[in-house]
Amino acid sequence: MPPAIPLATYRLQLTADFNFEAAARVVPYLKALGISHVYASPFMKARKGSTHGYDITDHSKLNPELGGEDGFTKLSAALKAHDLGLILDFVPNHVGVHFDDNPWWLDVLEWGQASPHAASFDIDWDQLPYRARGGVLLPIIGTSYGHALEHGDIELRYDPDEGSFSCWYFEHRLPIAPERYGEMLRIIVKEAGEESSESGKAILELASRYPGLRRPNRKEAPSFKAALKAIPGAADVIAQGLSAYKAGEDRPAQTLALHHLLERQHYKLGHWRLASSDINYRRFFDVNTLAGLRVEDAGTFEAIHRLVKKLIADGQLQGLRLDHIDGLRDPAQYFQRLRRLIRDARGPAVGPFYVVIEKILCEHEKLPSFAGVHGTTGYEWMNVITQLLIDGKGLEPLDEIWRQISNKPPKLAPVIKEAKRRVLETLLTSEFTVLTRLLARIANGHYSTRDYSEDSLRQALELYVLHFPVYRTYLTNAGPTEADRKLIDHAIAGARAEWFASDGSIFDFLRDALTMDLIKRDRSTTHSVPRVRRFALKVQQFTGPMMAKSLEDTGFYRFHRLLALNEVGGDPSAHAMAVGDFHKLMQARAKHWPHGMTATATHDTKRGEDARTRLASLTELPSDWTSAVARWKTMNAPHVVTDGTMRAPSATFEYMLYHTLVGIWPVSGPDESLAERLQAYALKAAREGKEETSWLNPNEAYENGLRTFIERILDRERSAEFLQSLETVAKRVALLGALNSLTQLTLKATMPGVPDFYQGTEFWDLSMVDPDNRRPVDFAAREQALRESEAPDWAALADHWPDGRIKLAWTRQLIKLRNELAAVFTDGSYEPLEVTGRHAEHIVAFARRRGREAVIVVVARTLAPFTDSGRVWPHADAFDATVHLPGYSAPAIQNGGLPVSALFTHLPAALLPTRVESSSNPGVQKAPALAPQS
Repeated sequence: MPPAIPLATYRLQLTADFNFEAAARVVPYLKALGISHVYASPFMKARKGSTHGYDITDHSKLNPELGGEDGFTKLSAALKAHDLGLILDFVPNHVGVHFDDNPWWLDVLEWGQASPHAASFDIDWDQLPYRARGGVLLPIIGTSYGHALEHGDIELRYDPDEGSFSCWYFEHRLPIAPERYGEMLRIIVKEAGEESSESGKAILELASRYPGLRRPNRKEAPSFKAALKAIPGAADVIAQGLSAYKAGEDRPAQTLALHHLLERQHYKLGHWRLASSDINYRRFFDVNTLAGLRVEDAGTFEAIHRLVKKLIADGQLQGLRLDHIDGLRDPAQYFQRLRRLIRDARGPAVGPFYVVIEKILCEHEKLPSFAGVHGTTGYEWMNVITQLLIDGKGLEPLDEIWRQISNKPPKLAPVIKEAKRRVLETLLTSEFTVLTRLLARIANGHYSTRDYSEDSLRQALELYVLHFPVYRTYLTNAGPTEADRKLIDHAIAGARAEWFASDGSIFDFLRDALTMDLIKRDRSTTHSVPRVRRFALKVQQFTGPMMAKSLEDTGFYRFHRLLALNEVGGDPSAHAMAVGDFHKLMQARAKHWPHGMTATATHDTKRGEDARTRLASLTELPSDWTSAVARWKTMNAPHVVTDGTMRAPSATFEYMLYHTLVGIWPVSGPDESLAERLQAYALKAAREGKEETSWLNPNEAYENGLRTFIERILDRERSAEFLQSLETVAKRVALLGALNSLTQLTLKATMPGVPDFYQGTEFWDLSMVDPDNRRPVDFAAREQALRESEAPDWAALADHWPDGRIKLAWTRQLIKLRNELAAVFTDGSYEPLEVTGRHAEHIVAFARRRGREAVIVVVARTLAPFTDSGRVWPHADAFDATVHLPGYSAPAIQNGGLPVSALFTHLPAALLPTRVESSSNPGVQKAPALAPQS
């Protein structure tokens, strides 16, 4: 059996081209690498052709495109045969909607609030303007609704196999409410001229059995449909009569008939742009095709977890990674239910079940303690490592060059505030409007607050959101914690300071609504309890997407001071981290969250883990980088595309492209795909930044200019001087980045937490943001390199470091040691070690210890002084530093100290497994040092 707490996880991105069987074939390789658990992307039934699996359409089924049950059985058997566990990336927050593949969503469209699945979706049914009955907005039309209708793009069809009617807009199915069938059938039979035929009379007789409104109802509809499809010749009659609803420019009566039919449905069709202002169902961020689930509904929770429960009970699933928990209304309640489900599936006597959550923590924010949760998926630790690798002395020159290029101070707060305003005005206007209207109803429902106008409440709530510093609070029905209350008070204070209208008491009301203090008063003076509770909890589901779209998907693509810091879960304005601060964080982590994941690359990261370490090294070469950028801007000025006042790329975007190029530039030179990949990345980055272009309003001229600029600067004939200069700098940055990567890898594998390895990153990972980081992995090359690393020649690997084999060999050594000393790394303490000497600031040393076993870890950072600024691989004798090991004894230790020069033979990292004779005093070493030797 695999260990309950993983020793090392390996993320696999499953697709139709890399399915369950393909994953099963790489299991032996992962076992040989030392992996204990495969960590799989979502594998429930998703939208056809999905490349990521997050657009689930049926939680109760395995994805047929991945091989379905047969394929999963083969993967499960392979994992069991090699004693590997399986962790599933599970999606409780949302499902894929629209199109014709989600049975729950189609049922809601057909039956509206009468659907048993209506409770599963977070729909504000009464929010549609100018509509007497409730409905859900479907922003799926590529043109205006009128244009689509008049051009016949919306078509009414009959399904003879189901006995049902649906409108179709290209691939989108729009079920017709059965209560309209009687009226439709009478018109259809008349249009076909079949009133006197046997089939026509039978159809009319069937329709006459269900007189009155709302019939056939949900209980009657199955019998009605069955009877309709059983009538001989009914399909032919209906096919002829459907012309009564065939819209077109030259068919005004039929167009109006179809329009009237659509207006009487439980949905309203609209242009896709309406999603930003009028959408009335909760989405995953601003993705219209992903609808939020009300997993707080007990029936919904049970239904979407039924298959998970079975897999756990069958011993085929050993862990869960919960996606986007900040989207849930009440995460605490969710995890309580999940813990009960796992206990019911496994039995109370079984050991812990591994659960981690996708949660982005802002600076100084602490993870709430949720039932059964072992920690996060590790974004915060990835950024801690990056900050440790940065040379603080090099940040000031980078601040100055960014100030000169952007003509703005290198401060992030104004950038994020402006980004939040843009997101509120565009992407998430609909969700914000729902909150504003709900707040206004609360205010209007009591005499003490009815004078607060909706417009004033909207302005006050907007200021609150602008000043809210993290992703969300975690209020429950019982109210806020002390930490939540402090966050709310902080944001209210910031909002109040910017309020210049009259009556600042509106913020007292807003605060009391957000904390639910409004409903804790005497019942005779209280506001509506359901509305206040809904508002307070719904705000929490809004601020998460708000921060994500503003910071990660806008700010990260505007603020380019140092792209190594522009990483998911990170702070682009962060400073370098002192070694002492790193030690304190690790000691706290070992105490509070020792089993959370440590990730350095994921499907969500903005760039590959080794591209990021390259960019971190720019702080070690600030002068060289500054002068290089100045030259490049001059060299490439003729390639910039201008049109009036438009400049493509903008000056700040051009600077971002230079960052990106040195981060991804292959040491052996680019292949033919690099320009196309960079163009795709640049287009996404520009649209995410929402300055010169955006997803909502693409600026074709600017985007074409970007493509042209990239094509020109990467043209060998046109830009030979620039490319030669770029390659010179990129080679130096690549060497420093590789050394940083080996340090990063060592820290990931040895610091408190479970190291996660993203697919393919055993070699250098120079990818860009998705979908670039989901490209196919050459596992055959990695398997071959792994076989060759049985007895690694570290000198040869260091000489040929660009091929990445040195990273794979060191990865294997690290995971092997984790397996051999599992208890030390899973539950051991973290003890900082003192380092002295001229180069002490370049060394990080600590011990992981449990009982009588310990491992000494020593790594180097900021290695430009030891490499001739990135020109040569460092030699061990260049390091003048000593790690102090009082009480430890080993052949290499001299007078209680261990010279770093005795460890760093070929790599800037080493591990020293040691056995301690007593729990209080270290004793004699029994194992050799795990440092690469010739």
